[in-house]
Amino acid sequence: MFERDEPTAPVEAGETYDVVIEDIAKKGDGIARIEGFVIFVPGTEVGDELTVKVTKVMRKFAFAEVE
Repeated sequence: MFERDEPTAPVEAGETYDVVIEDIAKKGDGIARIEGFVIFVPGTEVGDELTVKVTKVMRKFAFAEVE
């Protein structure tokens, strides 16, 4: 048996978080980070300070929508 050394995501689907959009992804989504964990937020621009609701959490990133 192998033990997984994967860090757990610092966010949960369905929860809301206050974030700042730091960058824009190749496909145009805004990128926010919580504890270094990337969250993609469509329809946002760099510098936006907003509350987002996480819709889906993957192993290395998450998706959220503006509340």
